[in-house]
Amino acid sequence: MNLPFVQLDVFAPAPFSGNPLAVVFDADALDSARMQAIAAWLGLSETTFVLRPTETGADYRLRIFTPGGELPFAGHPTLGTCAAWLQRGGVPARADVVMQQSAIGLVPVKRSGLTTATTVQRLAFAAPPMRPEAVEPGLLGQVCTALGLAPADVRASAWLDNGPRWLALWLDAASTVLQLEPDHAALRRLRVKVGVAAPQAPGHETAIEVRAFASPVGVPEDPVTGSLNASLAQWLIGNGERPAQYVAAQGTRLGRSGRVHIAQDAQGQVWVGGDARAVLQGQIDVGAL
Repeated sequence: MNLPFVQLDVFAPAPFSGNPLAVVFDADALDSARMQAIAAWLGLSETTFVLRPTETGADYRLRIFTPGGELPFAGHPTLGTCAAWLQRGGVPARADVVMQQSAIGLVPVKRSGLTTATTVQRLAFAAPPMRPEAVEPGLLGQVCTALGLAPADVRASAWLDNGPRWLALWLDAASTVLQLEPDHAALRRLRVKVGVAAPQAPGHETAIEVRAFASPVGVPEDPVTGSLNASLAQWLIGNGERPAQYVAAQGTRLGRSGRVHIAQDAQGQVWVGGDARAVLQGQIDVGAL
């Protein structure tokens, strides 16, 4: 059985600079085991499967799989799947926004501008609600050891949960973030996904540097992470560390130049945006069903 397939580069200001995403359309006949097997074989940080919506108001439904399991929500799959759906001819019920159904409910995605190339779209999703929680001191110490951090390097820490749950660390400088050499086996044993961020040096084109370590779901380091940046934005804007609008850099240590555009509107909603570029299009043989 062959299904339509698209691979995109998300949060990519230039070709091959962001986070790859695979999108499989018309996937209603696939069961969870087959979806997981496809995602594990492709080996990308996430693969999505587009299905008919089951919730009123949704334009389509998606399921998101890492090589190691299913996620209730993720940012670069949200933008990339929406871009692929629009490029394939999807027409949303509302002209100004696409309503995407995921395991956490409906997630609005809006077009915040279009480039001249039809295969590149600037989109932004509404960050799901997030409430920070304190990190247990013992676990924080173990995570810092796994990352090679000294206590003085950490300005703040919190659990951030908007579907995916991240242990977030706000560090002293972008250079500290970029120098990290994590013990991924230790993080996998701790069963914790860790996001680290820090302010950039004055004059840099971006406001913060971000890295995401997700060994427990089979992704030692994610090139660019929408869910983490969504939670970081709400946390950092909320505590006054960052302004209501900024750009985050991620993927530098992996040779990428991912850019995540953050903007909080007048109602307090944080929008997480970036460019999504179609790279490969065709069909994928999902086997006999």
